[in-house]
Amino acid sequence: MAQCTESSSSNGQLRRERRVAIITGITGQDGSYLAEFLLEKGYEVHGIVRRSSSFNTGRIEHLYKNPQTHTEGRSETPSRGYMKLHYGDLTDSTCLVKIINEVKPTEIYNLGAQSHVKISFDLAEYTADVDGVGTLRLLDAVKTCGLTSSARFYQASTSELYGKVQEIPQKETTPFYPRSPYGAPVLTPPRLKLKGLHVLGCCHSALSHRRAQPPRLL
Repeated sequence: MAQCTESSSSNGQLRRERRVAIITGITGQDGSYLAEFLLEKGYEVHGIVRRSSSFNTGRIEHLYKNPQTHTEGRSETPSRGYMKLHYGDLTDSTCLVKIINEVKPTEIYNLGAQSHVKISFDLAEYTADVDGVGTLRLLDAVKTCGLTSSARFYQASTSELYGKVQEIPQKETTPFYPRSPYGAPVLTPPRLKLKGLHVLGCCHSALSHRRAQPPRLL
């Protein structure tokens, strides 16, 4: 089982002051806008991306000095932030522990998912593994690295949870009624994982995202 090492108190204090964020799904629509926003706020941003034979970072290329290296942000000054990408996957708990232990984030934004509803019917098991169990792996990595009391955790959810809508507009008490393999696994985060976060003592939040039509959608 992967283990985490403790950093010195001075190093931990420095990172807290610098505001360090990990974003899964950073190459997606919402992830790219979030990365841009945090960099403007002076954050140190670390993105987790899956390895592929071709670069799929089109939405965040403008944030890099050198798009081919994927290691440096557009500015190294504290007021403009810094960004680095790490190869990883929500299906691999070992890499998640390694990245979190290395980065020691103060904030974690879990936006990574197999989010195509139609494809979720063809890849139902994979969708459940990434969207459902993947979040559990990420939470377990936070616990393993001893960051439950210091890191804030944000879980991106989806309106697909409601599926066959029972009421408009939806609110926190609206019953879930997912009707796709994509919507069903996402039930795991709010019903199971967030309860676990209460037990772990981790500051957390969840928000159901809805489809928008910004320039970076495609």
